[in-house]
Amino acid sequence: MSTSCVYPLGMEQAFRLARLAGYDGVEVMITNDPTTQDADALLRLSERYSMPILSVHAPVLLLTTFVYGRDPRVKLEKSAEHAARLGAGSVVVHPPFRWQSDYADEFERIVGETSEANGVDICVENMFPWKVGGRGIKAYKPSSDPLDMDVEAMTLDFSHASLAGRDSLQMAMDMGDRLKHVHLCDGTRSADEGQILDEHLPPGRGTQPVAETLTWLAENHWSGNVVAEVITRKEKEQQPKLDVLIETVAFAKKYVGQEHAEREPLESGPSHMMKARAERRAARRESKRA
Repeated sequence: MSTSCVYPLGMEQAFRLARLAGYDGVEVMITNDPTTQDADALLRLSERYSMPILSVHAPVLLLTTFVYGRDPRVKLEKSAEHAARLGAGSVVVHPPFRWQSDYADEFERIVGETSEANGVDICVENMFPWKVGGRGIKAYKPSSDPLDMDVEAMTLDFSHASLAGRDSLQMAMDMGDRLKHVHLCDGTRSADEGQILDEHLPPGRGTQPVAETLTWLAENHWSGNVVAEVITRKEKEQQPKLDVLIETVAFAKKYVGQEHAEREPLESGPSHMMKARAERRAARRESKRA
């Protein structure tokens, strides 16, 4: 589960909900929340909730303009270093915007060098065309589609494919061995059909061939990560959020042929710490008696 699923909730709540819903691990979206940039804090949460950190999403949103500075190359390099410290195998990054001229011109080389230097996959994500006043603009360079680039690792996002008017199953087939990462979600219409917003619906609620794509990946013994990236901000209470997260992971498990089981929450926070300290004191007393 991507921590972006429950944004703007904090990391503790994200890890807790991921465990409750029955996910196998998390992807950390780096934001202006300091905890997302703190490897030690994240590793403590990972251990506390038995949730390995599988991947890191580089800061690419408007709200992260100043995270890791303003240089997009530095943002990517620091994200890769962060992933390596966390034991995560991959970093998700969006293609550059055209106005990021130097970075855009050197993007493919930068991705390759950063991957090699840190021992992680830099998975370039498929994006979508922008429309302003009904007219299309080329927002990305060299392309919104990683298939147009000389990169070794890619992320397939179903919602972005929908907005771009693409067939996700065909994209997965075209990506082949370079497909390392999947953002699990769905969409209903393309920009050409009047859709404006990137929907990130739970899988199965849109029109993309999500089930077919997951089945195809499983049948072909694909070994990458399927990471939920669905929007739950409209749900104000915890239980409706949790219901969406459970629906999403159950969908994924069904079509990749794995069993899904919700789990009991682990104790956390002050009570958990007090209990742990009490257990350590008892152990020391027992040791002295011996």
